[in-house]
Amino acid sequence: MKVLFVSPEVVPFAKTGGLADVAGALPKALEELGHDVRVFMPRYKKIDPIKFNLKKLNAETFEGKIPGSDVPIYFYENENYFGGRDELYQVKGVDYEDNLERFAAFCQAALRFVKEQNWRPDIIHCNDWQSGLIAVYLKVSYGNDPFFKGTKLVYSVHNMGYLGTFPKKKLPLTGLGWDQFVPDKLEFWDKIALSKAGFVYADLINTVSETYAKEIQTEEYGHGLDGLLRARSKDVYGIVNGLDYDLWNPATDPKIPENYSPTKLAAKSEDKLELQLKNGLPAKKTTPVIGMITRLADQKGLDILAEALPEIMKLDCQFVVLGTGDLKYHELLTRLKNEFPEHVGLNLGFDAALAQLIYAGSDMFMMPSRYEPCGLGQLISFKYGVVPIVRKTGGLADTVHNFDLKTGAGDGFVFEEYSSAALLDAVKRALVAYKNKTAWKKLVKKVMNLDYSWNTSAKEYVNLYDKALAG
Repeated sequence: MKVLFVSPEVVPFAKTGGLADVAGALPKALEELGHDVRVFMPRYKKIDPIKFNLKKLNAETFEGKIPGSDVPIYFYENENYFGGRDELYQVKGVDYEDNLERFAAFCQAALRFVKEQNWRPDIIHCNDWQSGLIAVYLKVSYGNDPFFKGTKLVYSVHNMGYLGTFPKKKLPLTGLGWDQFVPDKLEFWDKIALSKAGFVYADLINTVSETYAKEIQTEEYGHGLDGLLRARSKDVYGIVNGLDYDLWNPATDPKIPENYSPTKLAAKSEDKLELQLKNGLPAKKTTPVIGMITRLADQKGLDILAEALPEIMKLDCQFVVLGTGDLKYHELLTRLKNEFPEHVGLNLGFDAALAQLIYAGSDMFMMPSRYEPCGLGQLISFKYGVVPIVRKTGGLADTVHNFDLKTGAGDGFVFEEYSSAALLDAVKRALVAYKNKTAWKKLVKKVMNLDYSWNTSAKEYVNLYDKALAG
């Protein structure tokens, strides 16, 4: 099967969120299953052709390989739209004003590129609003083009919170006619929503967990498009993201002080001591450490965590957080760090090496999200022998199951009600279990042996592609 995978960001070239991890790993897993996969993305300023050994293919395309694979990746070259900017979509929280024009050009270039290469994909797999216009171009602009006869399109949404909305006056800049500016096409509350192009015109719609696929069809999580998604419910699927164990493996991770595995667990305590020291916390192997790596925003549950933290600080544990986001949470966490210096490790910003150390050195990992399409943090924490504390939503509901200390069933600590009281209760349950050293060690080994590799998820994507081709 020939698959063109289109994404605005791909690890290790450019990343703002989980989509980049998916785009860097899923094509590799599909190739390992024997499929001809090619990836298309913009060449941003930060993508250095020399560093990544890219070759100029033609006037508007660079060619390279996804590291650790033979998967070709093509970079759309447009100095005006992509090459001259330091960031991907915005600067200091403010979107670039011409994002519609930038990504319309990118979408047009993707279809132009495969035609020029005379390589007809069976499946075009688009991801998020930045590539949504490909769906309408394929079905409308190229609707009668024999080259694309039989090509099907799958549209993946990684977070419904980002719809790609723009003023309606910009519609002509997409190259589409005003016949597209109607409620059952691209119009959304008198604006254009580029994501609607994917939702309306894709053959199948996919999101990154089964529970989130159901949640986005509700008013609470559908961001105004739940009616459209319910109307297409038979075409909406959910597949949980996988994890690239070549990158995330405590037995081989070069970024952590001591490597460890389920059969060599004692070394993990050395990583814990290093994490405590780096955060100015008392270095005690017996004190449970709760880690958190997140965007400091309401979506990630920071509002209920803010209420619960003063009570959590009274418990015998340490809390280490890495992240950046809303100023109110920067200020709140700074106050708590000053008030509880022996209990809080605060790292405002992002540091990839420290992130690895938090996974390696923590005992528990906190994700109290209001909504979470899939989540990678809980999957990484499993591999690193860190037990997640999560709210039952989206991919967290699909991957983390509540632990029962009596039976040993489950693999994490789950709460359902979105409240600080429910979160605090889950933390207390985790700390009670931690004190039972025999049960805790069995739980740690159990979660480290869970398999959330991309190999499993990639097979489900192949089934999804087959469904699209059969439709």
